[in-house]
Amino acid sequence: MERYDLIVIGAGPAGLSAGIEAAKHGMNVMIFDENHKPGGQLFKQIHKFFGSKEHKAKIRGFNIGTELLKEAEEVGVKVKLDATVTGIFENKEVTVNHDGAIHHYKGSSVIIATGAAENMVPFEGWTLPGVIGAGAAQTMMNLHGVKPGKKILMLGSGNVGLVVSFQLLQAGCEVVALVDAAPRIGGYGVHAAKVARTGVPFFLGYTIKKVEGTEKVEGVTIGKVDEHFKIIPGTEIHFDVDTICVAVGLSPMSQLLKMSGCAMEDNPRRGGQVPIVDEYGETSVPCLFAAGDVSGIEEASSAMIKGRMAGLRAAYKTGFAEENLMEQNESLFEKDLDSLRQGMFAPCNRGKLIEKTDEGIPVSKNLLAKGFVADEEIERFPGVTHQKGIHPVIECTQNIPCNPCQDACRKNCIKIGSCITALPVVAQNCGCTGCGMCVASCSGQAIFLVDEDFEPGFTSITIPYEFLPIPEKGAMGKALSRKGDVLCDAEIVGVRTAAAFDHTYLLTMKVPNEFGYKARFWKKS
Repeated sequence: MERYDLIVIGAGPAGLSAGIEAAKHGMNVMIFDENHKPGGQLFKQIHKFFGSKEHKAKIRGFNIGTELLKEAEEVGVKVKLDATVTGIFENKEVTVNHDGAIHHYKGSSVIIATGAAENMVPFEGWTLPGVIGAGAAQTMMNLHGVKPGKKILMLGSGNVGLVVSFQLLQAGCEVVALVDAAPRIGGYGVHAAKVARTGVPFFLGYTIKKVEGTEKVEGVTIGKVDEHFKIIPGTEIHFDVDTICVAVGLSPMSQLLKMSGCAMEDNPRRGGQVPIVDEYGETSVPCLFAAGDVSGIEEASSAMIKGRMAGLRAAYKTGFAEENLMEQNESLFEKDLDSLRQGMFAPCNRGKLIEKTDEGIPVSKNLLAKGFVADEEIERFPGVTHQKGIHPVIECTQNIPCNPCQDACRKNCIKIGSCITALPVVAQNCGCTGCGMCVASCSGQAIFLVDEDFEPGFTSITIPYEFLPIPEKGAMGKALSRKGDVLCDAEIVGVRTAAAFDHTYLLTMKVPNEFGYKARFWKKS
């Protein structure tokens, strides 16, 4: 039996962070993961993270994964892959299946960071090849470079459904519709808006009636639901598709925690069956911890912080970390975690209809119902201003935890303040140079540079662009509205990129003045 100071089960964002923090305090750490590659969900995530600099904001998920692996190696964390933990028993004995045999390990402390699994909903035809989870679609695209399908319908409007819909578009797939039985968007409005402006229609209050096909998906029929989520006859809509992506939530993979004998609870706000833990992730079994989604579904940024907290507490409980140092570090971790749990999407607000922002501004009803802010609603938000010369226009309309735009602007044109969930404010006559750093750093792609004085009768709009092929200067196309409707002809008058933009291109298009505050996407004719 091999012995370690700390055994971590799961090499995702929480598990790696826990192992790193514990190893920093001198613990001999072993991490087991059943997958062929470490990093968990991070290496599927090509979008930029939200939060602040401390939360690795504006860094793409796979780059965060690479950073964590490098840090783990530097502090001596051992990671064993293709290793399935089959049981956890008394005195923290762990059995692991690897190299064709069952091996026994024992840890002074154990952290379970097994993450979560995708939920599935049954509907007629749901077992046909071509019905897949959104996470599976991410794996195909972002790990293996394979298109999940040509014409795809997405079921689910939470952040996973919205993010994966956008990534499907980036991969060259056609997303024919985004469908959700809920009456309003479940994820961040900025994620919904960047999907809507490409022309993908949203069907809120609809669900799948049946999937058609004999040996594979060949089509799908959706229908509007009543207050009992039953399809209303006569509301059916048919789409020709070859793939259905399902993004209807996650469930904690808590089986090992149940096996360990720790106290559990059925908590819908945390995702289902989860362990009862204290603020540091310790369960009712001393020195047995849970970190990340297995203890409650949250974003990967929160999972990394909870992993660090569990790793630090494990080091303290086994004599590797002094109390004063532990208290100082835990205070910093708690502050970072608390900042992510503020605003409209705080855990305490899940399922609630938030009608006003923290600043008292009415939330866009159109955004919640259709995925985009209506033209008549947009100018009530403090990031949307009219100024002389080039200036940022920020269409961030919900209190989400994110502030990279504030850090990116050297001219202090953008102000969020100490609370990272505050709506960004654009200062008047701020002296914007048009550098574009704010546009590229925005994780929600919600910032545009507008110059209403570009040419007589024309406005220039600089937009973030992450699609291939990248158009060249002089290319002609169509300017699309926030809804994705064609507004007018648009010429590309500038194309920029830089290492600091991290693969986000800045396209500047020229449109007639009347469309300067309406055009938000460019599409080749």
